[in-house]
Amino acid sequence: MKPQNDINSVAKKVLLQEAEAIQGVAAAISETQDFAQCVETILSLRGRVVVTGVGKSAHIAAKIVATLNSTGTPALFMHAADAIHGDLGMIQPEDFVVAISKSGDTPEIKVLVPLLRRKGVLLAALVCNASSYLATQADYVLHAPVEREACPHNLAPTTSTTAALALGDALAVCLLEARQFSSADFARLHPGGTLGKKLYLKVGDLSRQNEKPKVTLEAPLKEIILEISGKRLGATAVLDPDDDTLLGIITDGDLRRMLTNFARLDDVRARDIMTPRPVTVDLDDFAVEALTRMQQRNITQLIVTEQGSFSGFIHLHDLLREGLV
Repeated sequence: MKPQNDINSVAKKVLLQEAEAIQGVAAAISETQDFAQCVETILSLRGRVVVTGVGKSAHIAAKIVATLNSTGTPALFMHAADAIHGDLGMIQPEDFVVAISKSGDTPEIKVLVPLLRRKGVLLAALVCNASSYLATQADYVLHAPVEREACPHNLAPTTSTTAALALGDALAVCLLEARQFSSADFARLHPGGTLGKKLYLKVGDLSRQNEKPKVTLEAPLKEIILEISGKRLGATAVLDPDDDTLLGIITDGDLRRMLTNFARLDDVRARDIMTPRPVTVDLDDFAVEALTRMQQRNITQLIVTEQGSFSGFIHLHDLLREGLV
């Protein structure tokens, strides 16, 4: 086995070579209008984007399809080899086909292209070789120039697949921005898992499950302690007795600090130990925003408000339970 330094050197070389290839792809975009025209055509499309390829290019095609679907562009994956054995039937006249091939001259692609032409669909070629059969037959050429693979034998698809994947990501993001696809749109397509929760879970979804500890300005120490311990959120809100306006917060930490600041505890009232103008979060804010505010201030609970009025509490444990931390 090679020494550690040699392994790191090889890894660094691969990454730098692939990064350089992506820079070349970025430069190639400005050489023609094909990329921009391809985006505009897809935006006006009545059908779907069908992405195809064979070998490693098929894997890249499948990933690009997943990215397009998740960012608002309906897409289908079609393996180039399966297409000529029946899967070609999934393509409709309103669809747009993106064929991925490093050489642009693979046998499956050469068989597939005339069949696509008969169906009358628009075709974009995502290729390394802009002079290839596929490129010359396509309506648009998405050029991903790659001089050599990161493989030392220049055989295993590495740099070329990275370049194709990056160009596919660029296509998806351009479409996303052109459609003004928002985080709310993204959330509707990603309701599962932690990512989905970050995009749709609101503070109110969690705070409504909690108790609502509250005391008035003149509440004595015993009442404060019972409210905090009984409601088990580590804090209580302090409200104006006349109109329930939020005036402050008392936490477990405030109680501990009180012991060193007051000689006579019988006379302590809520107004003496509360923190005025507490940090709050709105009922309709995303739960992840509550987490951000807690982390910024190194606290474990926030008062929740609804249209400026006290509504309850959200605790760090609520966010932990939902897997947001």
